[in-house]
Amino acid sequence: MKTIHFKRYQRTKRVRRRLKQVANRPRLTVFRSNQHIWVQIIDDQEAKTLVAASSKNLSNFKGTKTEQAAEVGKLIAQRALAKKIKQVYFDRGSYRFHGRIKALAEAARQQGLEF
Repeated sequence: MKTIHFKRYQRTKRVRRRLKQVANRPRLTVFRSNQHIWVQIIDDQEAKTLVAASSKNLSNFKGTKTEQAAEVGKLIAQRALAKKIKQVYFDRGSYRFHGRIKALAEAARQQGLEF
């Protein structure tokens, strides 16, 4: 019997394996906890974080967790475009594409980030 952690690990590896086949773009990766959400744009060839943002950066923003995720998506897109990063691959990790993850991705797309 496989545990939940092992299944999550397998899902993460499956998603990243597909992304590493084409490594000419940076990777936008997401980490989600019960209270906050963190986003990074990583260059895998140099193993460096290019841009980062989190819901902890939103000091005056009040709203639901989904609305906070959308604001983080806007923030990461603005920071990425300031560093002239327009195309990324979206690494959702072991999270399903709905709720906060979907809100973050759609907000980043609306600001001009392509993935």
